[in-house]
Amino acid sequence: MLLRTAGLLAAGPVAFADIARSETANREKAVKKGRIKQSIVQWCFELFGEKWSLEQTCTAAKQLGVESVELLTADQYPVLREHGLTCAIGQIDMAPDPPFLRGFNNPAFRREVIEVTKKAIDGAAEYGVPNVICFTGFSAVDPHDASSRGMDPEEGAANCVEGLKGVVGYAEEKGVTLCLENLNTRDDSHPMKGHPGYQGDRVDYCVDIIKRVGSPRLKLLFDIYHAQIMEGDIIRRIREHRDYIGHVHTAGNPGRHEPDDSQELNYRPIMEALLEVGYTGYVGQEFLPTRDPYMGLHEAITLCDV
Repeated sequence: MLLRTAGLLAAGPVAFADIARSETANREKAVKKGRIKQSIVQWCFELFGEKWSLEQTCTAAKQLGVESVELLTADQYPVLREHGLTCAIGQIDMAPDPPFLRGFNNPAFRREVIEVTKKAIDGAAEYGVPNVICFTGFSAVDPHDASSRGMDPEEGAANCVEGLKGVVGYAEEKGVTLCLENLNTRDDSHPMKGHPGYQGDRVDYCVDIIKRVGSPRLKLLFDIYHAQIMEGDIIRRIREHRDYIGHVHTAGNPGRHEPDDSQELNYRPIMEALLEVGYTGYVGQEFLPTRDPYMGLHEAITLCDV
């Protein structure tokens, strides 16, 4: 998920190679089979080190043979259109707070959350973006104060159901799917590696909310990295919740870095499991680069191109 809060980005900047130098290292497209539709998550390559602009990410996507750059807001969609790309899933704008802090579980924020979600749905519908991300929110009554009274999980789920029912009909009218993301609460080493206090930290919890809302326009954003930290058993989760997965995110664990041989997830059989259950959505590469980002993307996309 996207975060545009500069104060959270101080730890560990990565020195990015110039994209032109990266391209000379391997100009061959990473996508050869294309059975898994892949996407690049912009914030990972925008907020660290030398920073890729959206234009640079679009250039990389075209070179790699990827169709989508994602987690963008509606004002950024015209840039994608200029490059012949799409956005697999759109972002909501809830400045000054990141959207995962103020979610559907807290009635105090409901009017604001519904308003910005409808705005994101409008932008997605206008530009043919199929999905828009959404979040449960933090369990703390005051999301800026982790010590404030924690919201009971069932209370939070019931609030999410009520809040999502207040906007999912609008999504149905516009032909856009809301995707509720699971985030881990165990990793507190970096603001973008884990989210202590987030209520929807278990896949089953999020899926239960989705079932209770009961709309084909509410699905799960299945984040493999976050699910691995909280519960693992990734392929079983895919098979059990096949009917509810609307979008997928990847990253290596531990560290949320490149999904390579240095980490514990075996992405080839995971991608095969997605194909096995008939998944036709996008897989977004959402890792924090530790080396040349273009080459890291090339390797990750090749790995998932099963």
